[in-house]
Amino acid sequence: MPAPTIVPAPTPVPGTTPDPTPDTTAAPDTPSTAVPSSAPPTEPVSPVDGADLVLVLPLQSQDYARAAEAVRDGFLAAAEAMRAVKRVRVIGHGDGGVIDAFDAAKSLGARVVVGPLVRDDLRALAASDLALPLTLALNQLDDGVTLPPQIYTLALAVESDARVLARRMRADNIQKAVVIGGGAPLMRRFAMAFAGEWLLAGGGAPQAFGFDASPDGLGILRRELVKANADGALIALDGSAAALARSFVPRLPAYASSLVNQPLDPAVMRDLEGVTFVDVPWIVTPNHPSLARLPRKPRDNLVLERLYALGLDAFEIARGFASGVPQELQIAGATGRLTLAEGRQFQREGTLAVFRQGLIVPADGR
Repeated sequence: MPAPTIVPAPTPVPGTTPDPTPDTTAAPDTPSTAVPSSAPPTEPVSPVDGADLVLVLPLQSQDYARAAEAVRDGFLAAAEAMRAVKRVRVIGHGDGGVIDAFDAAKSLGARVVVGPLVRDDLRALAASDLALPLTLALNQLDDGVTLPPQIYTLALAVESDARVLARRMRADNIQKAVVIGGGAPLMRRFAMAFAGEWLLAGGGAPQAFGFDASPDGLGILRRELVKANADGALIALDGSAAALARSFVPRLPAYASSLVNQPLDPAVMRDLEGVTFVDVPWIVTPNHPSLARLPRKPRDNLVLERLYALGLDAFEIARGFASGVPQELQIAGATGRLTLAEGRQFQREGTLAVFRQGLIVPADGR
């Protein structure tokens, strides 16, 4: 199968670089230490017959190269599985180069452009006066921000995990929930989305407790949790911090985001025993029949696995969009059940899982 052409974006104009802050679970929380992808040959950009799907990613970014590569690999793997690689072109850009990259995609005659990946790049694209082709952005902006009518969004956002967990906790007959969280912006968004969905589902306002890992802070947390008299806890923390917080609420059913699912020492994992969390089906139910036809190219960490899954789903949607956007669309994807909703955004419902003896087990036995 021939490899797709990788087209370089033009050099960005000085002074247009947006703040490259990652803002979803799709992007790493810290800059990548990997060397950015090598720049492709500097060939002129010209229309290519049959290349109607163009993928625009920050492949030359110091911070986001590894994330972009994982998405690209998933997208191309799905295209190869469908014998549609010839329909795809990839345009890599660096920090501040997203507008020029979209210009290059237009010159290729793109029917559908997939990207941007970084939230600040999406913000820059939305603020530009560029006439866009049909675009599937792999991130989202804040609630209430209006995007141009050509842009649809598919994101690995923590808000969707929070809403799934709120509904699950109601189904588990949790009546009084508490939220244990830290100061990280991502986890604050997770906690706020949970609280909003919890209230919509008819629950009372959940009581929030800050997390302080010092001995004094943990002692205060224990005492306050006893006073709260709750019957369920949302832990808005990741990894080892979530495990430590869980050790202070051992008698309560506990729930967490996908960020709790990280490689941890066995002793730490024991503290997460029984915690319910949401992750992508690609990780929780890898042998599900709906995923069996999709090629696997294992990554070296779970964040990149999720991004690879995002690339798989992005191709499936883009391929369908090339024939026109349907009024209704629902996909059992690698990142979850995807439903095209109001506001031209895909609502994503991940898969519920639980930690059992250090293993990840589907919460509903599937």
